[in-house]
Amino acid sequence: MIEIQGLTKYYGRVEALRDVSFSVARGEVVGFLGPNAAGKTTALRILAGYLPATSGRATVEGFDVFADSLEVRKRIGYMPETVPLYPEMTVRSYLGYCARLRGVSRGERDTRVADAVAKARLGEVRDTIIGHLSKGFRQRVGLAQALVHDPPVLVLDEPTIGLDPRQIIETRQLIKDLGRDHTIILSTHILPEVSMTCSRVVIINRGRIVAQDRAEGLAARVLSSTRILLRALRPASDAAAILAAIPGVTGVRREDERTFVVESKLDADIREQVARDAVERDWGLVELRPVELSLEDVFLHLTMEEEGVS
Repeated sequence: MIEIQGLTKYYGRVEALRDVSFSVARGEVVGFLGPNAAGKTTALRILAGYLPATSGRATVEGFDVFADSLEVRKRIGYMPETVPLYPEMTVRSYLGYCARLRGVSRGERDTRVADAVAKARLGEVRDTIIGHLSKGFRQRVGLAQALVHDPPVLVLDEPTIGLDPRQIIETRQLIKDLGRDHTIILSTHILPEVSMTCSRVVIINRGRIVAQDRAEGLAARVLSSTRILLRALRPASDAAAILAAIPGVTGVRREDERTFVVESKLDADIREQVARDAVERDWGLVELRPVELSLEDVFLHLTMEEEGVS
């Protein structure tokens, strides 16, 4: 569906992207994750036909973004970080205007507008002047303009930026629902955004792709040890030392008076011995479970490693 190969972009002497390559399959929702100024917006603008690349190639459904720009734009709905809205227009008139710009025929225009309103959940404000809408509803209008020509691909640049927690939750659910009918690539620097909406992650830092995989696959790549959490009602004062003495344990971190995180070598299964020590010493064991590596852990590890920080 989307193929990006070797994209490089310079602004004068400043390198914004270097040799960026990744693909998005039909029906995927892919998170383009990176810190601010990592190159996310530049890559998406190139994909959407708003910027030329210095070198490299990008295609959408086999059409080259540079050689077949008009064909690509027919197939992409683009929501930029700052949505170009006309505050004096109503939602419905604005979407009708966008539909005309997108080349939607007069006979299909009302249907397309109604469909975009329904998908973006704008029914209650469809005749409201955009300037009177809340930030959350304006973001939905921006999403609706990307949908109005019913493109197979949606490119969303920081779709929840500036929203309050409730609006963020609503927008995430909306993106998940849209993923049933559209291929979506969305950029964000917010880690929960990716884990809650995306099937795969592409991490970019300083203009370069650091890693790409499903979240669990990325975790496996950076995992050098396993961790288990132990919680007890009355652990001994020397509980950390007792746990550290178990063969295969590489470290023990005390989280609070009752909780420990025990790290071990990948090939060492220490659960039985940890449980035995806790029970035989009458610590009042109440919880013993693996600690999963979070997407935040993975992100920090990969970006710091790429910057040479250990």
